[in-house]
Amino acid sequence: MKLAVLGASGHGKVVAETARVAGWSEIVFFDDAWMGKRFVRHHPVVGDAAAMVRSAAEFDGVIVAIGNNRVRLDKTRALVDAGAKVVSVIHPTAVVSESSSVEQGSVIMAGAVIQAAASLGAACIVNTNASVDHDCRLADGVHVCPGVAISGDVISGECAWFGVGACVRQGVRIGADAVIGAGAAVVKDVEPGTTVIGVPARPAS
Repeated sequence: MKLAVLGASGHGKVVAETARVAGWSEIVFFDDAWMGKRFVRHHPVVGDAAAMVRSAAEFDGVIVAIGNNRVRLDKTRALVDAGAKVVSVIHPTAVVSESSSVEQGSVIMAGAVIQAAASLGAACIVNTNASVDHDCRLADGVHVCPGVAISGDVISGECAWFGVGACVRQGVRIGADAVIGAGAAVVKDVEPGTTVIGVPARPAS
């Protein structure tokens, strides 16, 4: 099983290790800065994003491993439009309910939990030891950082960012491109594009 990973920086390293323990036997990187990056550990960096699109048929799967939510989502959509086989990568220690759904290009890291009837859109990240509870709906491009706890029935718009250790009360609505600060406790809805911080979370000044 041969996987192509777009993005040869820190997040790419974690995605590669997650893919390896999930059963991918060969991992190859692509990155727009590839001339200055020839290896990620022992995995070769062989070309830029355009080269990945051209060679996508040579791989059993491709995934975008870029931390920026909008960039990751845009590049994932471009690969889908080009006919590439965009896959999700799930760490074997993650717990993913059989009644949940995970769209293509998402990655679920070690120790993460996705509970019953939750849904993740395309190109999402649920990071180390984060939890997404029952009936949550996370749109495309969302990043749930390490240690986040999202209670049931939370709805999140595209490309929202949940900072490390944040928690979200049941039933809250999070707008597209919102940023939840590290350690924040979100107890009411967050408008699109808004950054909230603190306990309880309030808009950043």
